[in-house]
Amino acid sequence: MRLPDGKGASIRLRRGASLADFAEKINADPAALVQALFNLGEMVTATASVSEETLQLLGAEINYDVQVVSPEDEDRELLESFDLQFGDDEGTAEDLAKRPPVVTVMGHVDHGKTRLLDTIRRTNEGAGEAGGITQGIGAYQTQVDVDGGERVITFLDTPGHEAFTAMRARGAKSTDLAILVVAADDGVMPQTVEAINHAKAADIPVVVAVNKIDKPEAAPDKIRGQLTEYGLVPEEYGGDTMFVDISAKAGTNIDALLEAVVLTADAALELTANPDMDAQGVSIEAHLDRGRGPVASVIVQRGTLRVGDSIVVGDSFGRVRRMLDEFGHDVEEAGPSRPVQVQGLNGVPGAGDNLLVVEDDRVARQIAAQRDARKRSAMQAKSRKRVSLEDLDSVLKETSTLNLILKGDNAGSVEALEDSLLDIEIDDEVQLNIIDRGVGAVTQTNVTLAAASDAVIIAFNVRAEGKATEEANAEGVDVRYYTVIYRAIEEIEQALKGMLKPIYEERDTGGAEIRALFKSSAIGTIAGCMVTDGKVKRNGKVRIVRDGNVITSDAKIQSLRHEKDDVNEISAGYECGMVLSYPDIQVGDLIQAYEEVEVPRT
Repeated sequence: MRLPDGKGASIRLRRGASLADFAEKINADPAALVQALFNLGEMVTATASVSEETLQLLGAEINYDVQVVSPEDEDRELLESFDLQFGDDEGTAEDLAKRPPVVTVMGHVDHGKTRLLDTIRRTNEGAGEAGGITQGIGAYQTQVDVDGGERVITFLDTPGHEAFTAMRARGAKSTDLAILVVAADDGVMPQTVEAINHAKAADIPVVVAVNKIDKPEAAPDKIRGQLTEYGLVPEEYGGDTMFVDISAKAGTNIDALLEAVVLTADAALELTANPDMDAQGVSIEAHLDRGRGPVASVIVQRGTLRVGDSIVVGDSFGRVRRMLDEFGHDVEEAGPSRPVQVQGLNGVPGAGDNLLVVEDDRVARQIAAQRDARKRSAMQAKSRKRVSLEDLDSVLKETSTLNLILKGDNAGSVEALEDSLLDIEIDDEVQLNIIDRGVGAVTQTNVTLAAASDAVIIAFNVRAEGKATEEANAEGVDVRYYTVIYRAIEEIEQALKGMLKPIYEERDTGGAEIRALFKSSAIGTIAGCMVTDGKVKRNGKVRIVRDGNVITSDAKIQSLRHEKDDVNEISAGYECGMVLSYPDIQVGDLIQAYEEVEVPRT
């Protein structure tokens, strides 16, 4: 089974490709690739999904330059095979029309992002949030009077808690401009810096809202100085970032902030889109509604989305059965920058998945099926633990594994929870394995899977439905309910640490010196000792030290007597006789008593 020499040739492979896929590309026998990888110290079957690093390692061995196609390129090539393109406006410059800016509100938790949106919308979106933390992404439009004309702004409400980094990052990628909310009485915090980094990564302009200026301890000038260090220089300092001092609670300067947003968008961006083409957009959030089925919140980026259109969103597809605006009113069509809730999909798409209108349901189904297959292969390759010959022995030994099933109220929450759990730092002797995740209530199917795989079900903002609770009780399946994400992360981390094998630490409890030896035909050698410090206990563990060297470290005091009485322990300053489990002792040997204490895992 000779392998061909690639002579530096480049080959392209999809994410999660198998050795069989690799072999097909280079016209080789898959078994030869399995053998080649085995010789490199890794064991993989021909049909298993393989990680990007392994594919490149094997390619280098047989002189091929392996290029793993990025998810974006993969999707672009898939759409091109259906004569579709995503991300381009069709038509000429005359077909383009101005569109409203899409604005993300970012900042540290409790700095007033939701209160600001409440004030702008004159609604109370945050009233139902557990712990006062925004737990999902919503999109809303508001009208602003600028220079005597009505302008529309689309707002994206991104969560503030650090566990939602992935969702917030996607919010930044689907937006034109960011409002950075910083509390004037608190200053720049970790999530403030994180938000700045997301905005920079997405290359979008930033307007800074210095909030809570109505508080006596507010120091807006200090905020300006702090943000200068992160590249946000106020206009009054000669920079190009607009700062507006506001009070979301009192409603102070809200109009000035909205005007700053429009002015910044006009100055820094050219916001146009073709409203007459087939719609393209992005899924902001999605959840499973008991009465309405899968519901996706989307923002149309170009074109016009209409009721009845065949659409594909990520690996979900369907026909737009109904569209609702942010107030729950029915909408027949949605143009560029318009946020709507879409019903009619066959499943729950992920946050950040792109939306595409296609010619008919058949094409939508085919694209979704291929995306789903590629996504599964990529996930298998990502989750598969690489086994090398060096660590085969440790892999074969029994390791503790905590299996989890994640259920949440929307796709973004489940993804954020999964990312946070997988980021928990824990020793190699314990593994965290997420065997299933989904949106919606905990079902009997989830409970059955949990029972079969000894898994714990984590339910975030959802409950068990129907007979799932009865079955969970009958099968002994642990279903944990949470409404605040960091409590779930905290408890899982504690559970993982509890599964680790205990660590024991030796702590010295006392010492004695052997002064004389007595022979007894009944019990052997008796050591006449003086306890020099601490205490020595019967059945306690001891080390025997001779001339500074440890003779044995796991001896035991089998018998302990003071004068003619058997005792349990002897304190410093008293003489005693002891029989040790280690017989080879001499006068002058030092006995160090110790006990093993379990040390809590940190």
